[in-house]
Amino acid sequence: MAHDAPTGTGNRLIHEKSPYLLQHAHNPVDWHPWGDEAFERARREDRPVFLSIGYATCHWCHVMAHESFEDVEVAALMNDAFVCIKLDREERPDIDGVYMTVCQMMTGSGGWPLTIVMTPDRQPFFAATYIPRATRFGRMGMLELVPQIQHIWSTRRGELLDAARQITDGLQPAAPTDGVPLGRETLDLAYHQLHRSFDAQQGGFGRAPKFPTPHTLLFLLRHHHRTGDADALRMVCTTLEAMRRGGIHDQLGFGFHRYSTDERWLVPHFEKMLYDQAQIAVACLEAYQVTGDEAQARTARQIFAYVLRDLGAPEGGLYSAEDADSEGVEGKFYLWTLAQLQEALAPDDVELAAATFRVAAQGNFRDEASGRRTGANILHQGGVERQDPRLETIRERLLQHRNLRPRPSLDDKQLTDWNGLMIAALARGAQVLGDATYADAARRAAHFVRERMRQPDGHLLHRFRDGEAGIVGMLDDYAFMGWGLIELYEATFDPAHLNWALELTHLMLERFWDTEHGGLFLARADATDLLVRQKTAHDGAIPSGNSVALSVLLRLARISADATLEQRAEELMRAFSARIAAAPAAYTHMLLGLDFAIGPAHEVVVVADPAAPATRDVLRALQRPFLPNKVLLLRPQGDAPSELCRVAPFTADQKGSPDGPTIYVCQDFHCHRPTRDVGQALRLLDPRA
Repeated sequence: MAHDAPTGTGNRLIHEKSPYLLQHAHNPVDWHPWGDEAFERARREDRPVFLSIGYATCHWCHVMAHESFEDVEVAALMNDAFVCIKLDREERPDIDGVYMTVCQMMTGSGGWPLTIVMTPDRQPFFAATYIPRATRFGRMGMLELVPQIQHIWSTRRGELLDAARQITDGLQPAAPTDGVPLGRETLDLAYHQLHRSFDAQQGGFGRAPKFPTPHTLLFLLRHHHRTGDADALRMVCTTLEAMRRGGIHDQLGFGFHRYSTDERWLVPHFEKMLYDQAQIAVACLEAYQVTGDEAQARTARQIFAYVLRDLGAPEGGLYSAEDADSEGVEGKFYLWTLAQLQEALAPDDVELAAATFRVAAQGNFRDEASGRRTGANILHQGGVERQDPRLETIRERLLQHRNLRPRPSLDDKQLTDWNGLMIAALARGAQVLGDATYADAARRAAHFVRERMRQPDGHLLHRFRDGEAGIVGMLDDYAFMGWGLIELYEATFDPAHLNWALELTHLMLERFWDTEHGGLFLARADATDLLVRQKTAHDGAIPSGNSVALSVLLRLARISADATLEQRAEELMRAFSARIAAAPAAYTHMLLGLDFAIGPAHEVVVVADPAAPATRDVLRALQRPFLPNKVLLLRPQGDAPSELCRVAPFTADQKGSPDGPTIYVCQDFHCHRPTRDVGQALRLLDPRA
């Protein structure tokens, strides 16, 4: 017998905050949000649970929704066989992480939409990604799959339960191994692994699809800095240049799409994610510091322009993403025919625009189903980038024309962890580019999180939308906000940001630290709705919380002279050392922390009048070069203890001069004599300078 959706609501998602769940609120499927009610119903009615996980800007999630979840025949089968749950992976990455691991264990791959069928006590026995409505090309469809699972549940329950128990057992953490020593040889091995997979022609690593993975580029820049290896720098510059010229880069409105489906960075999945913008901006800023290439600085500025224009929220925070689809078609908002170009531009400009952005009558974009060219073009630049002064006017004209089209939908939830990443990027932009606009934007976002996304006890909440914050914060929220606040301090030298970073770090250790084996769990100990409590360090599209936490702990240890934080950092690295040693190229953000720990690392304290122009000049001189393993502090001149002295007590004894800024450079637990010569300070920080 089919079970009808609750009358008057469409289904149980109608009152949720997640844009993804609201997209499904009027499906004929009787969806529940994740929660005890759904699992109690499954137990009471003796039915398995169908869990569908996705996110608001996921193209294939939309396809499966239109094909299957909006289909009354499929919905009737699902409502009869299962209790159905919809989950937004961005709201609950802890749950998504568990069941993505299940999918990878069972099928050898993963992705979204993620489909899991499980027992009423949350133990999975079936996993898949996209499932069509009906079977085609060997991929079983929902019309055939649902009755089959229902039949097996009724007739061979014991086999399913045995399989579910085995899968659940396989999720349990492996017995810890003794710490494996990690050192320079680990960094060198990671570099050689990346070198072997590097695409010297197109940039990036491996074959299609190609993901930006900016933390890999950050690692390579440090390898180049440490060793002088020119190939490491070439790999970074080739990749960033190919991405900048490719279709993965929005040539008109700026920002980067999620990833490229081909090797040439031409055909992207068109969604734009806040976390990609943040990480790519940091990679461009660091590449600019190393090379002085203005194209890298320009790309970072363009990313910030896109984010602040299109993802900035009135409250001060930053929205999550823009969809890939508009008018039901992936990428339609971004594609151009030659005729559309001619309609938008004066005749004299069409030839230059078509040549610059590679627009041709036959098009370069193929229909997803037939593979035929459609006449539509993904704008991209090949070969040498053109510098014609008319191009900026052309770009603005095309952007104005494009803005008349129906836009992709905006995922307007604000996530603490992703805001933390963008705060870090904006603050780094203020430091490297000397633009206070970025520091102001980062400060507003941090203020928003502090005022609207914290509980009374200081703990973070994960998601804000529609005037309401909710979902208890997870590891990434604390680690990424810690990173953002450290960068924001070095952009503004307001010690309040360091105070809050230290507070969040201690709360993070209190709530997520594994007291038995070291390292940090993704979810809090009292998260009773999880099948297992995961503890991961692998760096994927987003660096892991443990990887970012390592760098936060190391930097705060040097800032505050708190040896317990450095001890926690050492224990964190040891907890994952065996996995890192076996495949270091999979942990490149974690290796940024290892590089810092190996050193040389520096603490730099400038004692000076914060308002004096000479102070600003000295700080800019210290921020402009690529010196990744330093922390920079500004101690206001005067005898009275400053607020900074309460965060960094060792600065209390560092005195200034009435003649101008005094610079203290400390390296690996010993200090050089103070100097008023910024050039000498830079030579102490990098003798090659």
